[in-house]
Amino acid sequence: MSSLKEKMLELLEKDREFRYTVAGYLGLSEIMKRLDVLSEEQTKLREEQTKIWRELEGLRKEQTKIWMEIKGLREEQTKIWEEIRELKEEQIKLREEQTKIWKEIEGLRGEQTKIWMEIKGLKKEQTKLREDFNKMLSVIRNMNSRLIRVERTLEKLTLDIEEEARSILAHRIRRELGVKIELGSLILPDLELNIYGATDEICIVGEASVRAGVRVLSSLLEKLEILKARYPEKLRKRIILVIYTSLPMPDLIERAKERNVWVLKATGDFVKSGFT
Repeated sequence: MSSLKEKMLELLEKDREFRYTVAGYLGLSEIMKRLDVLSEEQTKLREEQTKIWRELEGLRKEQTKIWMEIKGLREEQTKIWEEIRELKEEQIKLREEQTKIWKEIEGLRGEQTKIWMEIKGLKKEQTKLREDFNKMLSVIRNMNSRLIRVERTLEKLTLDIEEEARSILAHRIRRELGVKIELGSLILPDLELNIYGATDEICIVGEASVRAGVRVLSSLLEKLEILKARYPEKLRKRIILVIYTSLPMPDLIERAKERNVWVLKATGDFVKSGFT
């Protein structure tokens, strides 16, 4: 009985006509047809479902790739935001530095303004100094012109008094000593006399000056010592020391008397000396 049952079930499952025949007997042929249709539909659905699952699998793989890309993008975005944050920090630092620089520039501008004010003041002072200098230069030029005139006058007076001294002394010596002597100047490497003359027996050693003090006498005595030491041939046994001046100082008169020096002018003697 069991084997028959199994045989019938196998026929029902595998043999469609048998299945319809049985169903017909049972009044179920229409139901069986519908079941067959449903079975075919189910088979198609399963095939469709399989395709869908395959597509879903593909979509899942694609979705996984997308999520990987999203993850990479998020990481890249994180890096970008980090760089943006660093850029913002750098920007803040740059702004602070810029603020400091502007403050320095403002300070420099203020200092520059002070410098320009100083320069302006210095220029004014310089202009004033130039004006004062030009005035001083004008005064100096006038003084220089006057000094040149004075020097020329003194030079002329010196030349005149030297010529006058030589002429007066030559005349006095010829008249009082009976000696004819030619007087001139004596110029040597280490001394200069503006009155000098010599004969076989006497020599005249002297200085001529418009105004004479003890310094002229000291200079004359020093020159005499040089002549004695270095140029004895210029001297004679009799030496007459002479200072010819229009205006002798009081100290010269006293010292000339002590040193036996003849001091005179055209109109007379201040000190009448003998011979040394």
